[in-house]
Amino acid sequence: MQTNLTKELINQAICRLYDESLPRMIKCVEEVSDEELWHRHNQNCNSIGNLVLHLTGNVNQWINTGLGGDEDDRERQAEFDNRGEISRVEMVARLNAVMERAKEVLKGMQENTLLSLHSVQGFEETGVSIVIHVVEHFSYHVGQITYIVKFLKDIDTGYYQDDDLNIIGQE
Repeated sequence: MQTNLTKELINQAICRLYDESLPRMIKCVEEVSDEELWHRHNQNCNSIGNLVLHLTGNVNQWINTGLGGDEDDRERQAEFDNRGEISRVEMVARLNAVMERAKEVLKGMQENTLLSLHSVQGFEETGVSIVIHVVEHFSYHVGQITYIVKFLKDIDTGYYQDDDLNIIGQE
């Protein structure tokens, strides 16, 4: 059963992931060259490509496996070790496939699944904590990707170009 609170939690997670973060990430990936996609400022920094692979692995493991019951085949360290061995097209295709599956899983969430414990990456988490983790983790890394693109390209990503962000709350 989906209560109003369950529906709202899932709707907001989908909004934040699919209406905000994912399009921003794709926009950033499209802004850079293949070389820039894999550029690391130094060995302690990740490239845009590494972060996209990392988010693909994270969503797949936490949502699709942890909540959806899919097989866990993640090799987390490989997400960071990659230096461009995967093409941009394949990387985005993998991301899109994982995100489509995650949307199916999220839309099918029931309250009991959100409230029960699930084992993910060695942690015992409720479904609610998994959803919150994925949304905030995705947003965090999209912010990093955005910063890298702005740094490399000296551009305004224009995320809010059509919005008036100076509107003060209505009573």
